[in-house]
Amino acid sequence: MSTPGSSTSTGSSSGASSGASRSSHRRARAREAALARAVEDGLLGPRSPLVGLLDVDGVLAAVGALNEAFEGPAPVHHTFAAKACGLVPVLRLLADAGMGCEVASPGELEQALAAGFTYDRLVFDSPAKTVEELEFALARGIAINLDNFQELARVDRLLAGREAAGPIGLRVNPQVGAGAIGAMSTATATSKFGIALRDPGAVDAVIDAFAHRPWLDRLHAHVGSQGCPLPLIAEGVRAAYELAERVNAELGRAQITGLDIGGGLPVNFDDEDDRPTYADYVAELRGAAPGLFDGRYTLVTEFGRSLLAKSGTIGTVVEYTKSAGGRRIAVTHAGAQVATRTAFMPDAWPLRVGVFDAEGRPKRGPAEVVDIAGPCCFAGDLTATARALPAVEPGDVVALYDTGAYYFSSHFSYNSLPRPAVYGYRTDPGGRVRFALVREAQSVRGVVEESGLSQADALVALRAT
Repeated sequence: MSTPGSSTSTGSSSGASSGASRSSHRRARAREAALARAVEDGLLGPRSPLVGLLDVDGVLAAVGALNEAFEGPAPVHHTFAAKACGLVPVLRLLADAGMGCEVASPGELEQALAAGFTYDRLVFDSPAKTVEELEFALARGIAINLDNFQELARVDRLLAGREAAGPIGLRVNPQVGAGAIGAMSTATATSKFGIALRDPGAVDAVIDAFAHRPWLDRLHAHVGSQGCPLPLIAEGVRAAYELAERVNAELGRAQITGLDIGGGLPVNFDDEDDRPTYADYVAELRGAAPGLFDGRYTLVTEFGRSLLAKSGTIGTVVEYTKSAGGRRIAVTHAGAQVATRTAFMPDAWPLRVGVFDAEGRPKRGPAEVVDIAGPCCFAGDLTATARALPAVEPGDVVALYDTGAYYFSSHFSYNSLPRPAVYGYRTDPGGRVRFALVREAQSVRGVVEESGLSQADALVALRAT
């Protein structure tokens, strides 16, 4: 799929593959229509130079593809990893589409509840759960994945012989190695997550833990996300499956009834196409652990980025253009505050870029090599480097593609830049666009209030005493 005015992370034409799926074509057309309409309606322009746009139909299509890929005799509970986009309207959309929600903090838990997820549709993961958080989850039947043996002992004390109201699992680290991005790999030899299965005595300790706790009924494993190839992820899931089989065999009963296999499907940031697909992922799992899908285990998934990333676009106005050392630079309002990972790890998190004129129409014409810069006051605040793009001019619109996960909700408050507005959109077959406000733009006054305005005199008063 070729999107006018865009480029891949290597500077070539965006998504030129003739194998792009029908959904990719629809998504690209809808995105162009939404950007043009956002400019027309004033959602993006001189007074609102930064906005997030989320393709609702694209999100629902991803949920549909996930459900279809896992169809079979095994019961499956798909949850959305709230960290990928902790915005209540987005979570409510996913709840309405039948998803559950995986949460990893008190804030994410409250967002999920506000979005309408019931307790039985939640999974609580975190390596640092407090006593209060555990008590809350245990009392309400929220599924919990325990990270270590100390946390397991803590739950022993909290239950005090009572039956658990909901599923409780033990997270294990299969230690299968790292993918291309170390920070996204959670199954390395020294990962902070879970019980390291290849450490001496670990497997026996896990079996013993299940033997003495009839209420412990799940295993959880998550290998990583972006940068982790499917065979590596499947190897980790197989390790968890084989351990579950061993535990049940040695105990002589089907105590482990659920396997939480995490999420982590990588996203293609090079072009428009969806790859790998959920069907690709399931095929890899079936090859690695065929018994996983025979219906003896309830499967739990925790996908995040792959459900939303390609449905999101950040639009920003070009404020200035300049040259330095022979390199053209376009200064925009989208930088590290919304694209934090891209700014700090550009090789690991490259973004495709589109250029549109001040009316929101795709720009064409001879390409020039340009850096796309943000507003933050440090030299590395770049969202794209040395890209071949149509000539960029002040007043144009730059679009950052594939930003539906993390980029909208994981704001970096550097330079006290306010959070942008986020809108969801749908397009009809005629290209007409409807918007729905997801989150209002934060005002500068709101930034000041958040920075301790109501306590402005506190330190002066402390000094005076």
